[in-house]
Amino acid sequence: MNNFSVRNTTQIHFGKGQIAKIKDEIPADARVLITYGGGSIKKNGVLDQVHTALNGYACFEFSGIEPNPHFETLMKAVEIVKKENITYILAVGGGSVIDGSKFIAAASLYPNDPWEILKTYGAHVADAIPLGCVLTLPATGSEMNSGAVITKAETKDKLFFDSVHVLPRFSVLDPETTYSLPTRQVANGVVDSFVHTVEQYMTYPVNAKVQDRFAEGLLHNLFEDGPAALANPTDYDVRANLMWTATMALNGTLNTGVPTDWATHMIGHEITGLYGLDHAQTLAIVLPAVWKYKKEQKKAKLLQYAERVLDLRTGSDDERVDAAIKKTEEFFESMGNPPRLSAYSLDASVIPAVAEKLTQHGHVKLGEYGDITPEDVKEILKLAL
Repeated sequence: MNNFSVRNTTQIHFGKGQIAKIKDEIPADARVLITYGGGSIKKNGVLDQVHTALNGYACFEFSGIEPNPHFETLMKAVEIVKKENITYILAVGGGSVIDGSKFIAAASLYPNDPWEILKTYGAHVADAIPLGCVLTLPATGSEMNSGAVITKAETKDKLFFDSVHVLPRFSVLDPETTYSLPTRQVANGVVDSFVHTVEQYMTYPVNAKVQDRFAEGLLHNLFEDGPAALANPTDYDVRANLMWTATMALNGTLNTGVPTDWATHMIGHEITGLYGLDHAQTLAIVLPAVWKYKKEQKKAKLLQYAERVLDLRTGSDDERVDAAIKKTEEFFESMGNPPRLSAYSLDASVIPAVAEKLTQHGHVKLGEYGDITPEDVKEILKLAL
């Protein structure tokens, strides 16, 4: 196991009725900006619960944060923060709303051009407005981590930043808020959580037994509860386990003391930025292709995954590895995320553009070994056609 240092200070309030706890977390004299997306929280009663909890507070609202939140939209919220002297941001939604709110929190106090936050991956963020979250879509783990991904629509650049200053002060996770989610969003959340887990697991062994077993347990949960959530959307136990699995998949626990990959995410970000696919759709496309391309380097962990998660114990090593990749593709397919570019009307003509964007952004040494170049990405995407 590699050396590591880890700290996470986000207060979690998990379970039914926990939205009421936000009044215990936000100072009574705060000027609160409630941020959200398309307005589903008005229909399902979540926004009403938030306002009830914040009765007596000075509250403002900013809606319209997109999936893959746009820099241009978020800068409008920054204007409101400055105009209304906002002192606390409450993000109510899924990962995109939370990611966007993290950017708003940092950009509102940033002394330079806020796009620099993304260009420098958050290296110069020195402060941010305090942020709390009410999670309604489990997927990204953003409710308990310090990262965010933002898209500049004008240039089709999708970049990320990380800063301890935007780590949420608290997050409320009430599984009942997820009951009304569309099937597509539930499935996307499962795939996103799955790929987060394996990006920190499917590398090479370093005798990190705790992290490996933890990752394998989360993968078991996703294989079991992903389909169950689609079959019975209001099963509280299923929703609760999916919600906590998604949070644990990317809150800094799994990556302690182990090598990580993230090539699938970097390639997927460029596909989303260029062609507008859902984040989870791009992950489902790219991940199996990366595994196929790097099969020899990942073989030990692929075999471990095949045995411990998929119970594939017969056949040669190559046969079990191939079967494990196939079963993963089948799982993505069953969740409505086909693992092929062609399923989204994309063909080989998109491959040079993706490689070029990676080069522009300096993502030229991807993977746990730093040996996946833009030329390798072209070959990977050919496997994903």
